[in-house]
Amino acid sequence: MRGFVESRDSVLLRELGWDDDFATALDALGDPDITPARISADFGIRFMVETASGPVSATLSPPLRQAGRPVAIGDWVGLRQHPGLTQICYVLPRRTAIRRNAPGSEAHVQVLAANIDLVLIASAVGSDFNPRRIERLLTVAYQSGAAAVVLLTKSDLDDVIPYEVQLASIGRSVPVVAVSGLRGDGIDAVRAHLAPGKTAVLIGSSGVGKSTLINRLLGADTLRTREVHRTGHGRHTTSHRQLIKLPGGSLMIDTPGLREIQMWAGSEALGEAFADIEDLMRRCRFADCQHRQEPGCALIAAAADGTLASSRLTNYRKLQRELRAIEVRADIRLRLDERRKWKVIHRGVRRGV
Repeated sequence: MRGFVESRDSVLLRELGWDDDFATALDALGDPDITPARISADFGIRFMVETASGPVSATLSPPLRQAGRPVAIGDWVGLRQHPGLTQICYVLPRRTAIRRNAPGSEAHVQVLAANIDLVLIASAVGSDFNPRRIERLLTVAYQSGAAAVVLLTKSDLDDVIPYEVQLASIGRSVPVVAVSGLRGDGIDAVRAHLAPGKTAVLIGSSGVGKSTLINRLLGADTLRTREVHRTGHGRHTTSHRQLIKLPGGSLMIDTPGLREIQMWAGSEALGEAFADIEDLMRRCRFADCQHRQEPGCALIAAAADGTLASSRLTNYRKLQRELRAIEVRADIRLRLDERRKWKVIHRGVRRGV
């Protein structure tokens, strides 16, 4: 193993989430002049990265820039130092990642956060509470490969029990924590899900109190927040994604409010987010049941007798169609990209290049 990841540097890097797997991936590059770092903030052209020596401002190397900004908050990268310039030259393989289909894109993946251990899904009580949105975010969380916890934020504004009952029907095995960033209720319960050297990402719609919650976890008003309107609606304040070190040694990725989050390909996660529906499907009389009008369909029966909420079944089918459409578009895009690549190769062969 390299000398710069031994002793003191090793301890400092591990506090950022570094481990032996990342060290092995870095060694495999075979470049002794590369320094490991983790992306902690994205400012567009420039990035802030955390190294064993402290934070450094860096830019993408020309090859990575031409590849279309392939880095995300939480990525482990390799830096190369130049006089007056630090460049990100390598991106180490991701262990987990929050991905979505880029807004306005036919089929282009956008990574919101990388190398995460836990996804905290924030949803405020009140009129904006939307079980269908939480189902979507749970699917995205399971697609990432990380664990998930649902946070019922702004619990000081309403009785949380009816919301907890609704969430119990959504994710039977998903922990739910009611929390008030204003009063501090539930903060210790959130901390119980965090661990030194482990990274959580906080996602949710604008105005659900994410920045207020992180300030509580930090024990200081570090992130800018705005007062809650008398209706209980907050306002979006986070403008960029950033990696934050919390007291106790855990790390948190704060994200701007998600106005749109189209899922990326990966239908297996849908089964995790809708495990009850998948279980019902296995109880149908016929193995090839399409769950529409067939006799003996356990899914239809459960929806009819109220065991399964019809809105949950409708949302499952909607997300299933969305995933299939994205997978088809992604496959078409892949084939087109491959065709363009071979056209360039054949053109070069004809020219004798």
